[in-house]
Amino acid sequence: MKIEQIYTGCIAQAAYYLEDNGEAAIFDPLREVQPYLDKAAKDNAKIKYIFETHFHADFVSGHLDLAQKSGGAIVYGPTATPHFKAIIATDNQEFKVGRYTVKAIHTPGHTLESTCYLLTDENGKPHGIITGDTLFIGDVGRPDLAQALTEELTQEKLASYLYDSLRHKIMPLNDDLIVYPSHGAGSACGKNMSKETTDTLGNQKKTNYALRADMSKEEFIKELLEGLGAPPAYFPQNVLMNIQGYESLDTIIEKSNIALSPAAFEAAANQGDVIVLDVRHENDFVKAHIPNSIFIGIQGNFAPWVGALLKDVHQKLVLVTPEGREEETITRLSRVGFDHVLGYLQGGIDAWVNAGFETDSIASISPEEFSAKRTSDSLVIDVRKPGEYEAEHVENAVNIPLDSVNENFQSIPKDQPFFLHCAGGYRSVIMASILKSRGIHQMINVEKGMNGIKQTNVPCTQFVCPSTKK
Repeated sequence: MKIEQIYTGCIAQAAYYLEDNGEAAIFDPLREVQPYLDKAAKDNAKIKYIFETHFHADFVSGHLDLAQKSGGAIVYGPTATPHFKAIIATDNQEFKVGRYTVKAIHTPGHTLESTCYLLTDENGKPHGIITGDTLFIGDVGRPDLAQALTEELTQEKLASYLYDSLRHKIMPLNDDLIVYPSHGAGSACGKNMSKETTDTLGNQKKTNYALRADMSKEEFIKELLEGLGAPPAYFPQNVLMNIQGYESLDTIIEKSNIALSPAAFEAAANQGDVIVLDVRHENDFVKAHIPNSIFIGIQGNFAPWVGALLKDVHQKLVLVTPEGREEETITRLSRVGFDHVLGYLQGGIDAWVNAGFETDSIASISPEEFSAKRTSDSLVIDVRKPGEYEAEHVENAVNIPLDSVNENFQSIPKDQPFFLHCAGGYRSVIMASILKSRGIHQMINVEKGMNGIKQTNVPCTQFVCPSTKK
């Protein structure tokens, strides 16, 4: 028997590969399905089932492509209503994968159809449970993603369902069960996930705030909803793609992986509804980029930031990429449903310059230069998350989190110079590119962000817990 977690860090997502005695199953596959096919071929196994824990919001699953290429049957839990052929399991229904048994356990709360899968070995011993977004390591799934389905389905009601699912379906299981969640730290599907990606259920009962034995339903709902920000705008669009279906990734790559000369690239970019997306390293973007292009570097949490900031999965894009990473960029965009890439700049920014086209740049300084130039009257904008800002920030800095820039850019002055920083330099350049595309050009980016600033003499304010204030 083999159970393998396949973790994709840039979207903090875990798929699972189960194989025994020549049969295999995939749980919550990513859209690029060839790695799963390769694993099964290496094990001389046939993919029998493709299990989905729920209709995912943060990524487009690979269930349709994988079913078409492998012949495996797609399985959802009770109440799921996909627009394609699938097995809709009943609560506690069992499936055989080789000598292993996979039991569907309906656990509504994160969504109504959310289902966990209990794995039992050939000796009848439960080994682990694939929990989807019902139970994470250190957290549980947010209960607000499905509330738009009906007016009566509130996040409080879903949170109530989740409390019951955890108490009555998950917590009574054996403490030595291995918990296999769908996400880890960095995912927007929860708010307090651990960097660890597996744990025992017994340890989670001891350490996970949501599994406290003495916790009332009212306390659970209050703590779960407290500090829960709005979900990214692309989430509902990904849900619909997962329910209704989508084009094959092979088709997307074929029509998108098109090399455009500088002249053809300019013509495509000037169509009016097209965004130039530059995915190179931030240091390269700062030095030279196509005017009005948006930077989201492929080396960071690329796809989630694309979804959070560009928002509409139907947005047409043309790409500036590092050489050789064109198809990778298209594939990673497809993970969050951005399937409308018109092509990429052949030869990159050098070809653009050699063809005589204009470039822009961003003023960028070291933390030491920032320390020397900053005064008490300087406007400093911190683009980190509120929790990061509250923990420690530059004295008198203003917090405008990156994911709120589209709603708050009008509050930033167009004619006043200001400093811009994040934690390490990635997010501040994203913010700068968006502001420049909206006609705000007076920013000075601080390289290395707060990590570098803390090594200087710039005065910083540290958070003090209210209960400890004198």
